Amino acid sequence: MADLRKLKIDDRIIEVDPNMTLIQACEVAGVEVPRFCYHERLSIAGNCRMCLVEVVGGPPKPAASCAMQVKDLRPGPDGAPSEIKTNSPMVKKAREGVMEFLLINHPLDCPICDQGGECDLQDQAMAYGVDFSRYREPKRATEDLNLGPLVETHMTRCISCTRCVRFTTEVAGITQMGQTGRGEDAEITSYLNQTLVSNMQGNIIDLCPVGALVSKPYAFTARPWELTKTESIDVMDALGSNIRIDTKGREVMRILPRNHDGVNEEWISDKTRFVWDGLRRQRLDKPYIRENGKLRPATWPEALATAARAMKGKKVAGLIGDLVPVEAAFSLKQLIEGLGGKVEARVDGARLPAGNRSAYVGNAAIEDIDSAKRILLIGTNPREEAPVLNSRLRRAWANGADVALIGEAVDLTFDYAHLGGDRAALAALLDDPKVSEGTELPGLIIVGQGALREADGEAVLANAMRLCEIANCKLLVLHTAAGRVGALDVGAVTEGGLIAAIDGAEVIYNLGADEVDIDAGAFVIYQGSHGDRGAHRADLILPGACYTEESGLFVNTEGRPQIAMRANFAPGEGKENWAILRALSAELGATLPWDSLAGLRRKLIEAVPHLAAIDTVPQNEWQPLTRFDMGRAEFRLAIKDFYLTNPIARSSPLMGELSAMAAARNAPSMAAE
Repeated sequence: MADLRKLKIDDRIIEVDPNMTLIQACEVAGVEVPRFCYHERLSIAGNCRMCLVEVVGGPPKPAASCAMQVKDLRPGPDGAPSEIKTNSPMVKKAREGVMEFLLINHPLDCPICDQGGECDLQDQAMAYGVDFSRYREPKRATEDLNLGPLVETHMTRCISCTRCVRFTTEVAGITQMGQTGRGEDAEITSYLNQTLVSNMQGNIIDLCPVGALVSKPYAFTARPWELTKTESIDVMDALGSNIRIDTKGREVMRILPRNHDGVNEEWISDKTRFVWDGLRRQRLDKPYIRENGKLRPATWPEALATAARAMKGKKVAGLIGDLVPVEAAFSLKQLIEGLGGKVEARVDGARLPAGNRSAYVGNAAIEDIDSAKRILLIGTNPREEAPVLNSRLRRAWANGADVALIGEAVDLTFDYAHLGGDRAALAALLDDPKVSEGTELPGLIIVGQGALREADGEAVLANAMRLCEIANCKLLVLHTAAGRVGALDVGAVTEGGLIAAIDGAEVIYNLGADEVDIDAGAFVIYQGSHGDRGAHRADLILPGACYTEESGLFVNTEGRPQIAMRANFAPGEGKENWAILRALSAELGATLPWDSLAGLRRKLIEAVPHLAAIDTVPQNEWQPLTRFDMGRAEFRLAIKDFYLTNPIARSSPLMGELSAMAAARNAPSMAAE
């Protein structure tokens, strides 16, 4: 680390790293410097000139604080610390001039602009601008771009900060956006008028400091001051992205990212951001009982009594779906095992060993990607399975990391060495004497669910763990289901997996597992939020809450417990999932020992103590597996359609439209007849 250097900012002396820019040094000093183009996670453009400061003893003009480093400053007289001023008359006049120039062509759209109330240009014009304009000429107008169904453009409002261009190029890894022309003719545009092809494009809505890029699905539906804001956790993938859910009355109006450097930084995927229109469609809002092949509405007492009659004295199995919070999984496990039944959470057939956290989670944190110099991906496509994690992999690659892939060759938005597509490629790597060389370099192996779903999944995992030991790497198991790690933590598994759990079961209690085909014969009780595949097969339906409608714990793919808070209420007669199971247990005469969510969490933490450490990644004791006999099959990917992976997404018209567009893009080109 470089020696710290003293710097005087507005009469306050601080010590900072000399490699910092002046704008970063001002943030350390707690001094606000306005900016439009600067963003701490993007490269420096230095083209808005709003962050001007005065360098004492420097040139007689203000300097752009985002583009000048502390080490570039000359010391004061007699070795005194360098001095910069952020509120001098020179700076005030410069900022007013810059703001006046920015507003020359900016239209007065504030009354009808979706950015109104949370617009950087509005706020900074009030704080740093002047209340008049000397410009009398006509304003420039620009044609709007068609970027697709997610991002709506009003390019006349654009101030050419280029944040969107830098994000799509550097973070999302696509090259469709750029700036053309010079001076008055300069404009942001897309290459050959293409729409954006990325699972991360919605983030440019948050990045845009004006109303040039706004959310197309959310447009003209609410103002920011009308919304109730709830901090929560995303469940569309297993990354556990931190989100903010904005509601108006009982409706979710939009979902935005929250900053968490250890998980999602400040990005979220498009599915996370735009899936909210699926929260209100195809909802189960009352209990249903199947009679004579048809479902009829029922009351809660009738439905619970029917469930209890069906389960008493029968062989019962419980299935736990992908979006189930830990509390509901724990409740179902206690209820079903109390009746002598079996519970299974690995409903996709993944061979994840129960009880061995170093095998089903690994021993790496997501942040380890940043420092890894060697990264191996096995049987995964992180661009589809966890787009935000893929952007972190891209940054590691851009910073010099060597990335290799064993599995199906896919477009990850960055270059990698493709070592092969089958188990033989992994075996060859284990036998390669070069693998153990250069072990002083930090390395990381990421194993996807596609590698673990075949019969030899545990052997693949065992060989990956062995490779970690040989090559001095850490292991990260990349899950696709948000509720999977938490369910494994509470031990909701059966020896032999899904087939063993439901084998011979007379009653199957399906808790939100919509990806499972259940054969005819068993009586199926489905508890979930949407009328998806699970509800179609059910003999009894109990309407539960979805992830925005109940408070629950979710453990992400690195093993970090996080709390998702309730933002709104379930429609109709829908109830919280743990409460349904508690009520059913009383009906069965096997009452679960809690009657509140707090009581449930106390019992849960007694059983699994590390779940009390919210937002920390527990250290997992390394326990290598011993079965190494892999087959010869090709690695197959876990996700076939990024936009339709769960019942909420399949209920979303927007996700359906995006899925159809992706299918059309990927369809083979047809020759002209």
